[in-house]
Amino acid sequence: MARQHYTREFKVSAIEMVTQKGYSIHQVAKELGIDHKTLRDWIKKPGGMDGAAPENLQAEVRRLRKENTRLRMERDILKKATAYFAADHLPRST
Repeated sequence: MARQHYTREFKVSAIEMVTQKGYSIHQVAKELGIDHKTLRDWIKKPGGMDGAAPENLQAEVRRLRKENTRLRMERDILKKATAYFAADHLPRST
């Protein structure tokens, strides 16, 4: 039996029927005439199929940049606190 190739739009539509419209994997697979294991594989792949959708990647980049900014700020605060306490505990000369 020859391997079937499905368009990206077909895959996206099938995935959305399960993830957004609430149909079961078995219902969608039967309705579309595909194997339920194939549909499950499409859903499990990051971003649905051939990589993540561009809007998901952009959202992830924004989230990571925000987290990076917060972590840098925390690091800088800890550096300043370390310097402050290190200077406070230096032996004083008389």
